[in-house]
Amino acid sequence: MSIILGIETSCDETAAAVIIDGQRIASNVVASQIDLHAQYGGVYPEVASRAHVEAIDPVVRQALTDAALSIDRLDAIAVTRGPGLVGSLLVGISYAKGLALMSGKPLLGINHLEGHIYSLWLTQPLQEANFPVVVLIVSGGHTEPVLMRGHGVYERLGGTLDDAAGEAFDKVGRVLGLPFPGGPNIQRTAEAGQADAYQFPASQTRSIVRLQLQRAKDGRAARGDAHFTERPARRKRCDTQRGCIRGRCRGELSSRARRCAGRKRPSARPKPMTPTKSCWPAASAPMRCCARRSRTPRSFPCAIPR
Repeated sequence: MSIILGIETSCDETAAAVIIDGQRIASNVVASQIDLHAQYGGVYPEVASRAHVEAIDPVVRQALTDAALSIDRLDAIAVTRGPGLVGSLLVGISYAKGLALMSGKPLLGINHLEGHIYSLWLTQPLQEANFPVVVLIVSGGHTEPVLMRGHGVYERLGGTLDDAAGEAFDKVGRVLGLPFPGGPNIQRTAEAGQADAYQFPASQTRSIVRLQLQRAKDGRAARGDAHFTERPARRKRCDTQRGCIRGRCRGELSSRARRCAGRKRPSARPKPMTPTKSCWPAASAPMRCCARRSRTPRSFPCAIPR
């Protein structure tokens, strides 16, 4: 029989629990900080860290008392190592290190999200999972699906780009003037609301619309509707009669592009013009180029020697 003491201080709750054989919860004590952070409308990291310092020792002692165990009977001590608030994590890790050093018990650093996944084996009768399985993590600061190929083998499938679901509920509750945390208060307010107060349109993605159109077309074709005519497939490659211009069919070009494409392009560059006699400057006049129809800019001096 293995007995493990778990300590969790990743955010705004100080928690400690005693787990037996990884299947049974012998005790579970949680010290919440909702009242401290309600005035700020969210978790204040510095306030959370100071509250953890005050609550962690009484919470751990209460967890051991509820499980009727002493520190000597523990096989290991587990503590959340991240992710979470840095100050809050530091409090829990420092306390767990001191407790492990004093008792001589091994110390296990546990990932916060991995703890969420394996908590499912504690809240319902233990049964071996048939891997692979998809796990959806929806906590205060994380909303992401994870593919679990085996014990300890994970692949993150996605996640929110900005806020997690819990953080979004807190912000919406703040806009609506509801107290912190937003999720439970929004739920209680919605239960007492009027469901048909607003008529929201049903959103449809482009793929769903295409699927509906295809089903309607197949149904009309099956019924033999006289007004139903199948549109010919769009020609992917141009015909030789139409011709191609730079990889595009002539018919797909605009009228201006077709006119420009129909003009004959010069086969070679025009020969440079030979300067006339007037390009020979006088002795007192400054040197400049005055060749007729010359492509040389007028500010460029003529290269013909005197």
